[in-house]
Order: sequence, then C-alpha cells, then structure tokens
Amino acid sequence: MATHHSPADDIVYDLVSVQYHALQAAQSYDSYVADAEGHDDVQAFFRQCAEQDAERARTCHQLLGQLTAGGGLSPES
Repeated sequence: MATHHSPADDIVYDLVSVQYHALQAAQSYDSYVADAEGHDDVQAFFRQCAEQDAERARTCHQLLGQLTAGGGLSPES
C-alpha cells in the first residue's frame, strides 16, 4: 500500500470527486427545501440529505489531508 500520494493518484482524484459532488448537492438542497414548502416531512428529508452530504464532504476533506499531509505528496503519479 502506498504511503505517499500525488494529486494525480486515483485515490486522491476519487476523494476530490466525491467531495465536489457532495458539496454541489448540498448547495442544491436549499432550493429543494423551498420547493417542498408546506410539506414538512419532505423538507426534513431534504435537510437530512444536505447534512449527510456536508458530512461526506468533511470526511473527504479529512481523508485528503491525511493522504497528502506533511509534504507526503509523491512527485510521481
């Protein structure tokens, strides 16, 4: 198992991709909540989804930091 990862490594790219899509989705939920006005159960569901995506993005951020911390970036991909 590799201990140093470059930004071009699949694992780094994959985490960045998941983080990006989670953050993008989390932004969309505000309009979904507004669209569900008058439907408290649906609004609660959308808020729950937003929090799950926000947590997913935070976890990706932490994992990326661990993989690339301390100058541990390898010059090779």
